[in-house]
Amino acid sequence: MGFPARDEKDFYAYKHGILRNLFDRKNSKQESKEYRQKMNKEVSVSNETLRAYVDEIFRKDLRNSSYYILIEAKNHPRAVIAYYNFINAYILDQNGEGSYGNICCLAVDRAKELLKKKH
Repeated sequence: MGFPARDEKDFYAYKHGILRNLFDRKNSKQESKEYRQKMNKEVSVSNETLRAYVDEIFRKDLRNSSYYILIEAKNHPRAVIAYYNFINAYILDQNGEGSYGNICCLAVDRAKELLKKKH
């Protein structure tokens, strides 16, 4: 979240397309569809690679629980989408395509919710 009206860096980011206005409804349906396609793309990594991703994103006290939630989500029919979201967000974040680190955290929260629901 940024404040282009108050912060020069945020203004620069907004003008260069790094920061976008979430309240601008123009093209929002198309952007939303593209975003979902990008984030929901089926992708899988080894457990060792997943561990490295989790260690990179989360602070030390949250790493183990987040890792085990994602491992469980990977094999769960409903929660697997949150696993895909985490992997795709991590890759996008590492490629510098925006700030997707928060999406990684939200994906783990979503996985936790989906794992609580019955099949």
